[in-house]
Amino acid sequence: MVDGINERAAQTPEVSVVIPVYGCRNCLEELVDRIGAALRPVCAGYEIILVDDNSPDQSWQRIKEISERHSAVRGLRLSRNFGQHAAISAGLQYATGGRMVVMDCDLQDVPEEIPHLLAALKGDVEVVLGQRVDRQDTWFKRTGSMLFYRALGWLTDTRYDHTTANFGVYSRKVIDALNDMPETDRFLPLLVRWTGFNTAKVAVSHGMRTEGKSSYSLGKLLQMASRIALSFSDKPLRLVMSAALIIAAVAAGFAIFSVYRYSAGDIRVAGFTSIIASIWLVGSIIMGCIGVLGLYLGRVHGETKRRPRYLVWQDTRE
Repeated sequence: MVDGINERAAQTPEVSVVIPVYGCRNCLEELVDRIGAALRPVCAGYEIILVDDNSPDQSWQRIKEISERHSAVRGLRLSRNFGQHAAISAGLQYATGGRMVVMDCDLQDVPEEIPHLLAALKGDVEVVLGQRVDRQDTWFKRTGSMLFYRALGWLTDTRYDHTTANFGVYSRKVIDALNDMPETDRFLPLLVRWTGFNTAKVAVSHGMRTEGKSSYSLGKLLQMASRIALSFSDKPLRLVMSAALIIAAVAAGFAIFSVYRYSAGDIRVAGFTSIIASIWLVGSIIMGCIGVLGLYLGRVHGETKRRPRYLVWQDTRE
């Protein structure tokens, strides 16, 4: 029995690399080769988990081919497009390494930087994030990312560094905590921040995108920020309450002023225009408040269904 335990321990990889795959079929082999070259000198064993988020470019066929040639590579194929963070969650759930690397598949997260991140995961540091000091993106992409994190930070009352994203190294303790979180709406940076474990940042180089284009437009980024805010913060509700109190104070002041003018004889006939305007204003505010409450109710409804965060359709290990 002891020998069996030791055998399983020996087969457990020291490092797991989790990569969501979408729209970068032709760079996957280079990605795997460069990760292997970077990890072999610094760890005893590793695994690479490529999670096909139902990519439209036939990435699954390439993943199967790579996994047949590289024993360290495992491919997971989701039944449909669940989104980047759901795909990351799938990979983390299947990963077995003591330390986890999360990175994108487009080679903008440079594999050669992984040893530097691993070296910083020591002492009481449980999370090491790659800080992209010189982003190789278009001005529009950098601006969109900055606006996204600023909007998200404002909506959730937190401060985000737009130079960091998912690229980083996480201890087994952090990953176990993430895997135990039951919510279906996932956003890795915010979930990691919530755990409160000590985090370090390491400056890393940022590569040029060699294939495809980002699926996150500015509109999608802002939409995702509002969705995440509804899932992780009650600030929109507090903003609605604050707006209601301000409008109530203004309305009370206007009513007092109107009574005063009426008592002074300045108002003889009530104005039809002001009444209609007031009705439309108050009605719009009420509908807006109901809309925000409805959005939260929809999120609660989605969580109470307890549907899985993702569905793994195929696994190259099966």
